[in-house]
Amino acid sequence: MQNNKEQIVKDLFYNNLKIRDNVFIISENSNFLNQKQTNNAFSEKWIEYNKQEIDQQKKLFKFQKEWYLKLYGFSNEKNLQEYLSNKKIILDAGCGLGYKAKWFADLSPESFIVAMDYSDSIFLAAKNYANKNNLIFVKNDISNTQIKSNSIDYVSCDQVLHHTEDPQMTAIEFSRILKIGAELAVYVYAKKALPRELIDDYFREKCKSISKDEMWKFSQQLTELGKRLSKLKVNIDVPEIPLLNIKSGKIDIQRFIYWNFLKCYWNDELGEEISKSTNYDWYSPSNAYRYSKDEFKQLLKKANFMTRPHHSEEACHAGRFTRI
Repeated sequence: MQNNKEQIVKDLFYNNLKIRDNVFIISENSNFLNQKQTNNAFSEKWIEYNKQEIDQQKKLFKFQKEWYLKLYGFSNEKNLQEYLSNKKIILDAGCGLGYKAKWFADLSPESFIVAMDYSDSIFLAAKNYANKNNLIFVKNDISNTQIKSNSIDYVSCDQVLHHTEDPQMTAIEFSRILKIGAELAVYVYAKKALPRELIDDYFREKCKSISKDEMWKFSQQLTELGKRLSKLKVNIDVPEIPLLNIKSGKIDIQRFIYWNFLKCYWNDELGEEISKSTNYDWYSPSNAYRYSKDEFKQLLKKANFMTRPHHSEEACHAGRFTRI
């Protein structure tokens, strides 16, 4: 694979790509202010997270892999391996630190994996996984891939589409580069209760004007709030409030506040640093669109994907959709 990597890249992209630090460069940053700020927010997040102990990173990667299998309808890792085995070229769109791209490369050594991200995390990913011959890293906007039409056998855009400047146009771009009959695996944020949506919008705008240190401090405070609420072990019986999109039922008080008013994420298993990072990447990016189930279906339909039953819950809508 190493021998023909450059030829595959040449055949796959419209233009010749320059390379720096093992990363193919198409675009360094966006002309859109919100996208530029979003890129910077994720550069900060992943650079900070990359400083964590290896065991801490492995804990997140393990959690995310298990979550990926559940979201996209794979019964286990072997099932994913079988699915990828006949995919010649795979795009991991918004690869972050690159661990899922490396996972795909390990599972399907005959596939060629293109890992693309607009943040500086791409340089960390390329450094961490430089020894993978069937994996390349590209710094670019996933909404304008510069990949030739009808070239890709599988696009995985996990938890990233909603962070692009125009998610609808990004979905259309995925449709353009996918072969007919190929699939897009995609996850978008779901709309929450009205108070939570209003508060989220307020803080997301507010966070544009604060420093990185203030943002991390805010994230730590949210994490501590979530932790303390979780320790209460108190369930409340909530009445339905349709106009606020608040659902009825018995729920832990931390989760009630979390889903309906304020993101104060806490996960005992993952611990403080990952929980803090999760709170950080909710409020720090300017671009973070949320969708109802119907809005998500319309987004896919407009991009020429076949809609089908998919995974939906309070946090997200996700699934694999065929390009038609």
